[in-house]
Amino acid sequence: MRQRALLAWAASHRRDLPWRRTRDPWLVLVSEVMLQQTQVDRVQPYFEAFGERWPTPQQCAAAELADVLAAWQGLGYPRRARNLWRTAAIIADLHDGHVPADLNDLLALPGVGPYTARAVQAFAFGIDTGVVDTNVGRILARWQGRRLSPREAQRVADDLVPAGESWAWNQAMMDLGAQVCTKRDPSCDRCPAQLWCAWTGGVLGSESSGRPDPADRSAGVSSRQAPFEGSDRQARGRLLAALPGGPLPTERAAEAMWLERDEARAQRLVEELIDEGLITSDGNQLRLGSGRTCPRSS
Repeated sequence: MRQRALLAWAASHRRDLPWRRTRDPWLVLVSEVMLQQTQVDRVQPYFEAFGERWPTPQQCAAAELADVLAAWQGLGYPRRARNLWRTAAIIADLHDGHVPADLNDLLALPGVGPYTARAVQAFAFGIDTGVVDTNVGRILARWQGRRLSPREAQRVADDLVPAGESWAWNQAMMDLGAQVCTKRDPSCDRCPAQLWCAWTGGVLGSESSGRPDPADRSAGVSSRQAPFEGSDRQARGRLLAALPGGPLPTERAAEAMWLERDEARAQRLVEELIDEGLITSDGNQLRLGSGRTCPRSS
């Protein structure tokens, strides 16, 4: 009954998102990497542009990292772009250009964790597995009425997937969390899952407000991020944003990061970016990327 009710609700409430219009494993993987810690609205134009430019792993692997990073500019967390570029080479070399469906093979790809691997399995290959992101983790904790460990959350999520309907079920769970079972001010009165939700007591029309939220610090529910303003992330982003147009004199790095009064911090961030392969330096100039082509897998 639970699955039928939620799937029926989802049929008329499903969000129309570009990555939901494809089952191409590479494009599904691209979308899931982009969606890591980034809001849906921001991702949509980047996903469409990336898919048009590099529609296959082979094409992405053949590109220069600088081009991939430049296309990613503004999306945040540039390590994800570098990891996706490296992942493309591994897929091209070790998997004949096809994104693997096996969980362990997916987890072996750079930047692919348990959530992303299972999302690719469910949304590209239709494998019956639960996909536990922040929204789903919150729902599961509320349904169970208690905090869940990561292992518990995954087990519960797996058990709920209707056989053969992994794509529709997991999308429904995400939409429920995004539109109804939200972190703040959830709309319990219009939730199709209210009857079996332990947080509301399984009573129609009951109010969850004022009750301790079992989703707090539960598995799959992210904690509040540190402020972006004034952070190292912001300074690094400013430097990366200054590089797509061409090389930057090394002496101007602190200025580009707005750290003229903190040269030591600026130098540390430059060294970090070099170590991560996001920029290169010849001593006098900084450039985007670590090389012209992706290193092939060994």
